[in-house]
Amino acid sequence: MVVESEEVESESHSIECPVLVTERLVLRPPHEDDVPELAELANNRRIAEMLSRMPYPYSRMDAEEFVEGSSQAGDRKGCHYAVALAESGAFIGCAGLDTRQYGLELGYWVGEPYWGRGYATEVAHVLVDLAFRASDIDRLNVSCRVINDASRRVIHKCGFQYVGQGMMDSLVAGKVPVERYQLDRKTWVSLRSWGA
Repeated sequence: MVVESEEVESESHSIECPVLVTERLVLRPPHEDDVPELAELANNRRIAEMLSRMPYPYSRMDAEEFVEGSSQAGDRKGCHYAVALAESGAFIGCAGLDTRQYGLELGYWVGEPYWGRGYATEVAHVLVDLAFRASDIDRLNVSCRVINDASRRVIHKCGFQYVGQGMMDSLVAGKVPVERYQLDRKTWVSLRSWGA
């Protein structure tokens, strides 16, 4: 296991969390109307096994607690978004930026019926841009389970560079190996035109 001791950012990063709109998606604060779809899509062992804090089974109460926790005011140390289709408004997943052990970290998940359509990449691109535009961070972090090929492809498409392996405590899968990646500001500036 590689320890990124020199790479640790200890300070918390306050960030504004505007509604974000892409070609096909809207990232907005989660709200009560999302609870039924959130509970249905998140109640999937295949998703929960890839994440650290998502329980399985995932109940309506879990969804209500997530929405309530995401909407609580206070000192913003990250952004939590519901991901919805721009055309229909259908809830399809969650994403966010959170202050973690190694600094600001990107996270996302998309419900299984929406896999394979490029939504996770679209979400990651807009959140990477937000992270660097709305804060003074020098680097953004992301990690994925070593068995999560789809997430690794998203991470690579965003320009993140591999920095090592570590372990993650998953509520569902226990202690599991993860790969850690970082994107520095200088690299992000050179990649800003994602679709070009």
